[in-house]
Amino acid sequence: MRCEVVAVGTELLLGQVVDSNSAWIGERLAEAGIDSHFQVKVGDNVERIAAALVTALSRSDAVICCGGLGPTQDDVTREAIARVMDVGLERDPAMVATIEAIFAGRNRPFAPSNARQADRPVGSAFIHQTLGTAPGLSCPVGDKVLYAVPGVPHEMCDMVERAVMPDLVARSGGPSTIRSRTLRTWGLAESALAERLAPRLEQLDDRPGGPTIAFLASGMEGIKVRVTVKAPTRAETVAALDAEEEVLRAMLGEIVFGVDDETMESVIGRLLRARRWSLALAESMTGGLVSSRIVDTPEASTWFKGGVVTYANEVKFGVLGVREGPVVGAECAVQMAEGVRRLLGTDVGLSVTGVAGPDRQEDQPVGTVWLGVALPSGTEAVHLRLSGDRLRIRQLASTSLLDLLRRRLLGSVP
Repeated sequence: MRCEVVAVGTELLLGQVVDSNSAWIGERLAEAGIDSHFQVKVGDNVERIAAALVTALSRSDAVICCGGLGPTQDDVTREAIARVMDVGLERDPAMVATIEAIFAGRNRPFAPSNARQADRPVGSAFIHQTLGTAPGLSCPVGDKVLYAVPGVPHEMCDMVERAVMPDLVARSGGPSTIRSRTLRTWGLAESALAERLAPRLEQLDDRPGGPTIAFLASGMEGIKVRVTVKAPTRAETVAALDAEEEVLRAMLGEIVFGVDDETMESVIGRLLRARRWSLALAESMTGGLVSSRIVDTPEASTWFKGGVVTYANEVKFGVLGVREGPVVGAECAVQMAEGVRRLLGTDVGLSVTGVAGPDRQEDQPVGTVWLGVALPSGTEAVHLRLSGDRLRIRQLASTSLLDLLRRRLLGSVP
C-alpha cells in the first residue's frame, strides 16, 4: 500500500509557512506500515493542484491532500478534486445546516461564503469535523482513494487519526509498521563511511524486504546512519532494528557515539556520571560554544562544574597559569586543560585552542586546532586540521573535543 501526501498552499511555496503537516502525516503512515515515497507541495491553483493529484494517483494507491478546504476564493481543492474525478460539485444542504449550527454554537455570524465548505464532488463522502468548520472528503478515483483534509494542523491531525488512517489500514489488508533507528557517528566522512559499510549494503540488496540503510550528513552532528525496517508488529520491527544495529556497530566500532536523539554531550554526561567524575572546560577559539552545548543537556549540573573562556592570551597566562609563549600548540592545550582542572577542582579538564580565521596566527594556518584533555591518569594534546569558514571550524572543533573525551573515557585512541 502506497500513500502520497500533497500539501496545498501558495504560502508553503513562498516559505511563509513551514509544511509540518506532511512530516506529521509521514510519521503516521510509517507507524501503520504504509509506504510513502513522495510528498508534494503545490500552490492555490486549480490546474496545478489537479495535475499534482493526477500524478500522485498514477504512482500511489492513495493520496492525502492537505489544505485548501476553507471558505475563501483561494480555497480551490474541492474544484481540483472534482476535475480529477471528472464530475461536478454539489452543495449538501444537510452539511450547510451543520456548519451553520457550528457557527451558532460559537456565537459567530455565518457568512454566506461559509456554505462553500458544504460543496463536494459528486460521488465523494464527507469526513465530518469535530474541531473546525470545514469537513474533509473521501473521494473514490477508480480503485484508488483521495482524501482531502484541512490545512489547520490540529484539525488535520484529528481527522487523519480518526478517519483517514483507519480506512487506509483497512484498505492495506492488515496492520504493519515501519520504524527507523539512527546511529550517530563522528570521525569519518560520508564517503568513507559508505565504503566501510559497502559489504553490508550489498548483502541487504540481495535481501528484498530486509532493512534499508541511508546516510544523512548533519554538519557538527556528524554522519547519521538511518536503518529502516518494515514488519507486521512493533515487536518484530524492534527486534530487526536491534539485530541490524549489532551488525553495524561491529563494522563501525567506536565512531558510533549515540542512537536517535542522543548528542555527543549527553553521551559524555552518561559516561562521566557512571564514574562520578566532574568536568571543567577551558575554551579559547570556541569562545564558550562547548560549554553552551553542555548546559543545554538535561542534568548537566550533576557533572559539569563550569568553563573559562580564555580568549585573550593574558587570561590564559593569568587565570589558568599557562606559561607565556605560543598559544597555538600542544604545550598550551595541555596547560589549559590542567589549569582549568586545578582551578575548578574537577576530575577532568578539557581545553581547545587554535586558529578559526580569517587570518593566520603565530604562523599557523587557519583550521589549526589543538585539543587538551587532563584525566586522573594523565594529560595529552591532540592536533587537528579542520576546513571551512570561521563558524564551521569552531563547531567542528567543539564536537571533536567532546569526542576526544568520549573515546578516552571508553579507553580508545582517536
